[in-house]
Amino acid sequence: MWVDGADGVPVHVFVVKPHGFDVNKKYPLVINVHGGPQMQWMDSFRGDWQVYAGSGYVTAFFNPHGSTGYGSKYTEAISKDWGGKVYEDVMKVTDALTKLSYVDSNKIGAMGWSYGGYMINWLQGQTKKFKCFASMMGIFDLESMWGATEELWFANWDLGGQPWNSEIYQKYSPSNYVQNFSTPTLIITGEKDYRVPYTQSIQYFNTLQTLGIDSRLIIFKNDGHWPSGLKSMPLYYNAHLEWFNKYLGGNPAPYNSKELVKNNIFK
Repeated sequence: MWVDGADGVPVHVFVVKPHGFDVNKKYPLVINVHGGPQMQWMDSFRGDWQVYAGSGYVTAFFNPHGSTGYGSKYTEAISKDWGGKVYEDVMKVTDALTKLSYVDSNKIGAMGWSYGGYMINWLQGQTKKFKCFASMMGIFDLESMWGATEELWFANWDLGGQPWNSEIYQKYSPSNYVQNFSTPTLIITGEKDYRVPYTQSIQYFNTLQTLGIDSRLIIFKNDGHWPSGLKSMPLYYNAHLEWFNKYLGGNPAPYNSKELVKNNIFK
């Protein structure tokens, strides 16, 4: 489907319906914001497109401003505007999806990885629309991110310079909106992530815990900017399903994540 996003520009949305879909039922919704941010969701076989829909969720993958595949102007629109047009796109797409007859508008979750994780952290301080979040390898504090990332050229370009000469680091840092935080959040990161250092997730988790907001932190000790180890994936997906089941009421997760850890299913 297509939804009018920021500035009235159409946003392309893929909607994956649950296994055994019944048009007369209402299902919880999970939106998935891609990373990059100069990347795109494509009509391709991905685990995310199967696992969550297979567990009873309407799952939406959409390409907001900054995505590739829709012209250079659309891609360039995100640079120096991380919390602007994309946030508008997210909210307008979510509003459109909740109007679908088979979506339960009271059970909406959001997830994202890398820049998508940043956007989830940004949503935390900007809206109360979502029942839960899942933030993977996401940026929490833009200023400390600049000083630690191995992809420094990217921050210099996309955030308009360095923390001491670009106001964007303060304007669009999720850490500056802590007073608005309230949504339960699952946080996943990799200890060998040099792009978005895992300390970003620790900062976010410590903040949520201090505020008394339900939160869970998983750190994969051998993984980088994605749970790259084959044995990491069962815990990665299972933890999401546990979290979504807890707050959105989809199908129960197939395993107990603590038992997966205890039995050394992953490394």
